[in-house]
Parts: sequence; C-alpha cells; structure tokens
Amino acid sequence: MRDGDALENNPEVTRSALEALHGQVFGWALSRCYYDQAAAEDLMQQAYVELLSGNARFDNKSSLKTFVFSVVQNLARSRYRRLASRLRLVKTYEATSIDPTVDMLEPGSDSDRGQRNSIVWQQVQQLPPRQRDIVELVFCREMTVEAASAVMGVTKGTGRVHYDRAKKALRAKIGELL
Repeated sequence: MRDGDALENNPEVTRSALEALHGQVFGWALSRCYYDQAAAEDLMQQAYVELLSGNARFDNKSSLKTFVFSVVQNLARSRYRRLASRLRLVKTYEATSIDPTVDMLEPGSDSDRGQRNSIVWQQVQQLPPRQRDIVELVFCREMTVEAASAVMGVTKGTGRVHYDRAKKALRAKIGELL
C-alpha cells in the first residue's frame, strides 16, 4: 500500500488516511485529557510525532483507526497515570446531582432529548474507568467492541464483559432516574 502520501518511516500509513481520522481521534484525545483543549492538542501532536518518526509502527494487524486510537490511549496513559486518579476523585466530588423535584419535560421534545442525553452522559461518567471507556468508544467513536478492546489493551472477552456490565449498570441507573 505505498501511496504517494505514505509516511516515510511508517509506509503502511498515509497522510490522507490520518487526515480522515483526525476529527475522531481528536475527540478521543479530548476525552483522555478531561476535555482540556490544550492538553488534547499536545497529546495529538505527540501521537503524530510517534507515527511520523516510526516509533509507533502500523503493521496491519488491526484497522488504522484502532491503531491510532491505541497510540493516543497509550500516550495518555503514560502522561496521566498519576494525575488521572486524582482528577477522577476531584470530578466525583464536583459532579452535580440531578434534582429529582424537577419535572421531566414533554416526551419527544428537543429539550427533553437534550435533558435525557445529559442524564445518560452523567451516568456514563460515573461508571468505572474501563466501562466508561468502552461505552465512549462504542457509542461516541463508532467502534466495535472488539476494536474498542484493542484500543483499551484488553482481550475481546474482557471488553465484552466491561461492555455488558456498563449496559446493565446504565439500564439500572437510568431506569431509576427516568
């Protein structure tokens, strides 16, 4: 697959393929950096340096999307290993609770859908880290459970277990709220 825009140190990757994935990968980098735009940009730059230099070599064992998401995931893990647990603790205590005295809006309205999405996202954020990651990768980043498992660095079976547990936990939590 040697195209005219293939990377010199990573010949199986093309610039046009990376450009096509950029938006999705940047969204993943944002979520890995707790939606800090500057940190996500730094993480993306570091990922591109790894790809351009050949330090992260694509070998066609997975899709390019899975590979690039994994590079970003691994860089974020190494960068935020200590900081991540502290940030999760702070975010847990900063999270606003849903006011049960507020009436739900008319079913089917745009405001109702927005409120429901907000409720769902609040519940996703409260899931354990691996369950939260697999839900984001599958639903927001449009990956299969198998591809999401590869990004997370776990086996397919483990990914399926986290996915199943996340769905059950969300079903129970959201059922109580709605």
